[in-house]
Amino acid sequence: MIPDAPDVPYIRQLASEITALSKSYRVFVVVGGGRLARNYIQAGRQLGADEAVLDNIGIDATRLNARVLIAALGEAALGRVPHDFDSALEASVFNPVVVLGGTHPGHTTDAVAVMMGERARAERILILTNVDGVYTADPRTDRAARRLDRLTAAELVALTASSSAEAGSTGVIDPMGCKIIQRARIPTCVLHGRDFDALRAAAEGRPFKGSLIVPG
Repeated sequence: MIPDAPDVPYIRQLASEITALSKSYRVFVVVGGGRLARNYIQAGRQLGADEAVLDNIGIDATRLNARVLIAALGEAALGRVPHDFDSALEASVFNPVVVLGGTHPGHTTDAVAVMMGERARAERILILTNVDGVYTADPRTDRAARRLDRLTAAELVALTASSSAEAGSTGVIDPMGCKIIQRARIPTCVLHGRDFDALRAAAEGRPFKGSLIVPG
């Protein structure tokens, strides 16, 4: 999850939580573009840029956000942003935390996070967002929406099948990311990015407030 503008206290706390987790786990963090990316993508679209160009604008924004988190992590993290999975894996041999942004046009950061998890043979994947899990509908606009505490990857794919895949689109998890979660067969936790209790619990494999996506 990326705030609308750099939120220094939040980023500092998030970095502290990641550093603590890195004492027990090898940690890869994939940072999204947030409103920074959406604003620049919107401007590019209004100026006539095609989707491939807009994807690259979004990738640049994610990498800028990643650099801010790296600054907060200090010596706990690799001091640069790898642009591909092989570089990230190589760096993780000597750095407990590796922070990435986007990688290739057409690949959302949700998809990148899950693909990174696949390559690293992760025990679990955590997706931090601005709602506390996967809902049957957008809880911000639909009062009848209910959180799904546990669902299969196939159910997740079906739930998000009609979501937009264009550059800068919003949603808890985009359709491409959902399909790769299904392929990866790695337990995936979706939780609110500001709920650090849930973050610790999910990272450690304990019950947490949010949604657990299981293979199936």
